[in-house]
Amino acid sequence: MLNRRSLLLFAGLGAALPGRAVFARAAAPALMLAEVYRPGMSLAGYWVSEKFDGVRGYWDGQKLWTRGGEPVVAPIWFTASLPKQPLDGELWAGRGRFNHAMSTVRSQTPNDPAWQEIRFMVFDLPAQGGDFNTRLAVLRKLLPITDAPWVMPVPQQPATTHEDLQALLDKTVKMGGEGLMLHRGSSLYRGERNNDLLKVKPYEDAEARVVAHVGGKGKHGGRLGALVVETPEGKRLKLGTGFTDAEREDPPAIGTWVTYRYNGLNPGGLPRFARFMRVRDDMPTR
Repeated sequence: MLNRRSLLLFAGLGAALPGRAVFARAAAPALMLAEVYRPGMSLAGYWVSEKFDGVRGYWDGQKLWTRGGEPVVAPIWFTASLPKQPLDGELWAGRGRFNHAMSTVRSQTPNDPAWQEIRFMVFDLPAQGGDFNTRLAVLRKLLPITDAPWVMPVPQQPATTHEDLQALLDKTVKMGGEGLMLHRGSSLYRGERNNDLLKVKPYEDAEARVVAHVGGKGKHGGRLGALVVETPEGKRLKLGTGFTDAEREDPPAIGTWVTYRYNGLNPGGLPRFARFMRVRDDMPTR
C-alpha cells in the first residue's frame, strides 16, 4: 500500500515534502563536464586519474557550492584555510560511500563527525589561466594545505595506451572505485560538456529528470512500478528496475534528477537496458 508521501507523489503534489532539505539555489556554476571515453579514442596528451564517487564541489574563493548551485553548509573549520581562488573538485567520503557524502553535504546543519570523513579532492583551478598542464602545476604547488589536510589535489598521471587504461580501470574497480577520468593537458577550462574531459567506466550512465510515476503490478501492486524520466535532450524512457523495496514505497519525487545505468543505445537513440541507480540531488533544477 502506498504511504502518504507516495500518494502525494502520484498525485503530482510532491514538491515540498517533509524530510527533504530545502536549499536556496544560486545560479549553477559553469563547470567543465565530461563526455564518455570510447575505445579507439586517442589518449595522446591526456592525464588520467581516479573518478571519485562523491558530490561535485565548487569553491568560489569564499563559499562552497554544489554543481546545481546549492550552498554547501560545511563546518567553519572545513573551509577556513581554503585559498581565495576557485577550486573545482569532489566532496568524497571514500570508495563505495556516496550516500554518506551526499547526506553530509546536503545537510543544512553541519555534522562534525560526518564532515571529518569528507575529503575535498581538487582536480582543477577554474579561474587559473593557461591550459590544464599549467593549471595542474599550479595546483600541485597550492595543495595540500598544512592546516587543511582534508583538501587534496587529485593524483594525476600521463595516459599511455588503451590496454594500460583498461588495466588501471580494472584495478580501480576491484578496489571499489567507480572509474577513471581523462583530462586533456592542452585544454583551457570551459564551463561546458566537451571531449577535453572524459569519464571511463565499466558501464555507461547518465542523468535524467523524473516526469512521472507508473504504478506497479503483481508483487509491486500498490507501489512504484517504474519511473518515466526525461533526458537533457528531451527523450523519455522508463526505468523499471534497480529499485530497492524502500525506493518503490517512497519513490523519487517528480522533478528530481536521477542517475541510471545502461548498455549502449538502440537504433532510435534510447538507452538499452536502462536501470535506476540513485537520486542526484546535486543536479541543477533548470
